Order: sequence, then C-alpha cells, then structure tokens
Amino acid sequence: MNKTTLVLGASLKPERYSHLAIQLLRSFNHKVYALGTRRGTVSDVEIVEEHLNYNLLDTITLYINPKVQEDLYSYIISLHPRRIIFNPGTENEELKNLAEAHGIECVEACTLVLLKTNQY
Repeated sequence: MNKTTLVLGASLKPERYSHLAIQLLRSFNHKVYALGTRRGTVSDVEIVEEHLNYNLLDTITLYINPKVQEDLYSYIISLHPRRIIFNPGTENEELKNLAEAHGIECVEACTLVLLKTNQY
C-alpha cells in the first residue's frame, strides 16, 4: 500500500540518511515529498524549501534535530499526518505529546529499517 510521506530534513548529500530514505521510499513506490534547506532533486523527488500544504499525508519522517523542530510544530500538526516517525537523533517528547494530543501516532524508529523489514 502506498503511504504518502513527507521527508522533513531532506538532503542532497548521498551519505545522509534522509537522502537514502527518499531513494528507498521511492523504490517501494511510496509517493514522497521532501522539505529541506536546499532545492534539488533526489531520485524523482523535488526537495523544496517552502512549507507547502500537503493533503492526505500518511507519514512525516523526521531528519531534523529537536531544536530545529520547535519552529515547525504548528506546521507539522497542520499537515494532519497519520503518523510521525522520529528517526534516531530526532526524538522529541514535547512534539510527541503535542502530536498525540492531535490524534497523530508517533513512532521512534528508523525509516530505513522499517522499509527493509516490511514494517513501514
């Protein structure tokens, strides 16, 4: 099943996990949007810098540290994803509590591992 995903903290650098996640998500045929600090393309996914309004998001997968997340709380909640994946190093109790209060499932896991073990 296709799970429309926003990669938050997308990078053009091939060694970054967000970059690898975009590639792996696409190889599993998930629809992917990407938000980063530099415009560009990974696989067939355009990385944008603007906080666009995406409809029907299943998942937001985080690749930004908790301090950077603070400025994005309202934006993240406004997208109404079904779940947020907190990848290693992005765990944030404050955002988790806020999201859960809005009915958003929160998972502390690695997107790459979830995909490779068919748990995504």
